[in-house]
Amino acid sequence: MTAGPDTDALRAAGFPEGEVRARARAGTAAVFPHPGTYGRSLFGAHPSGCPAGPAGADPLDHARLVPPVFMPQRLEKLIELGREPVHDDVDLRTGIGGFASALPLFLSAFGSTRAGSGDLAVAASAQAARLGVPMVLGENMVPVHGHGTASDGGHAAGALAARIRAYVDASDGVSGGVVVQQSTQDADAEVWNLLYSDPSVQPLVESGRLGFELKIGQGAKPGLGGMTVVDGAEAGRLSDAFGVRDVFGADGPARLRCATPGTFTEEIVRQQVRFMRSNFPRARVWVKLPPGRDVALASRTAWRAGADAVTVDGAEGGTGWAPRAFLDQVGLPLAECLRRIGPPEGCLLVTGRFHEGGRTVRALAAGARAAGLGRAALLAVDEDREHGLVRLAQSIALECRLLISALGKYAPAALSADDVWWPDTATAPAPAVPAPAAARRVGGAV
Repeated sequence: MTAGPDTDALRAAGFPEGEVRARARAGTAAVFPHPGTYGRSLFGAHPSGCPAGPAGADPLDHARLVPPVFMPQRLEKLIELGREPVHDDVDLRTGIGGFASALPLFLSAFGSTRAGSGDLAVAASAQAARLGVPMVLGENMVPVHGHGTASDGGHAAGALAARIRAYVDASDGVSGGVVVQQSTQDADAEVWNLLYSDPSVQPLVESGRLGFELKIGQGAKPGLGGMTVVDGAEAGRLSDAFGVRDVFGADGPARLRCATPGTFTEEIVRQQVRFMRSNFPRARVWVKLPPGRDVALASRTAWRAGADAVTVDGAEGGTGWAPRAFLDQVGLPLAECLRRIGPPEGCLLVTGRFHEGGRTVRALAAGARAAGLGRAALLAVDEDREHGLVRLAQSIALECRLLISALGKYAPAALSADDVWWPDTATAPAPAVPAPAAARRVGGAV
């Protein structure tokens, strides 16, 4: 006989009773998504964690592009072409952190997570190269996956080497570039030193298409290091380099692998950037920031120290594993990061829920140079290993051309804060100052 509902159970209308009961049953395991979803689900900010607005929309999504009536730049283009310009005349080529890029897009960092370091990531690497856009390789791949052999393409880690080989093999040798992140565990493993001297990476070094990114934080879990789910055998193997915690219950095989977040001050960042420029003079220098409340100061510090690009991960960003509270409640929305930074002093790159042209163009108008594709890229490649990311990027490119043309402009660098209307004026970024013409040329180092 099946027992009916417990009519004597305590109820709490209007209170998150289900969540409380789940925590009472699962304890520390309830702090994270179910470990069974690890490697099969991509995690990021839930709509409930976004500021007020339409369901599922953060301020950047809620803003609108506003074409003017009078378009002097369209007249200039008409005179240049000798005919009425159309959206096909929008040139999306740009310089991204020292690399020439065919589009104002780049492939965001996938680290050592199962979803981000397997076959999907290799397929995404090849397609990013075909598109002619830069690719960022995420943290902790060498400490987790170990060093490769000569047959793997040199001293780079196996998973890292596979992605680099896929990119190099599919590249035209001119466009795009490969940027490798470093966390505290990567620094212990001397990842940048290994790569900079690896023969298989020399084509990137010699063509000026290698970069290193100092990872200070991330959007999915600001203030924390990388986290993945591992089984008992992996936990034992990785326990010397990482913290391993039993939060999912002793009876199950899943363990939480935690990386240290690193410690940063203004002076530490300045010294790190100078160290990178001095020790790896042929590599571009990027800095990855979390959506922290001092993001404006942090980005200025990195640029003034000599960083070729600063990537800001909005709270909406992330493909990896994170506590639920961080996914929904921690970090500034990307729109607020853009507002606080104001007119950028260097190349500003942004990530967080980019998958179509409208959000991309609004971010570019607010001061960004390019937008990163993370979850969208993995999903597109999961749909089609050969062409999914290419088709996704082509759809975004068409929307960008249509939207930029509608604004009476014909290059991403021509966009400005005047092109965006924000329902809440307090959210609006400060007007951007146009970059010098030389800095906007394809392949510029900004």
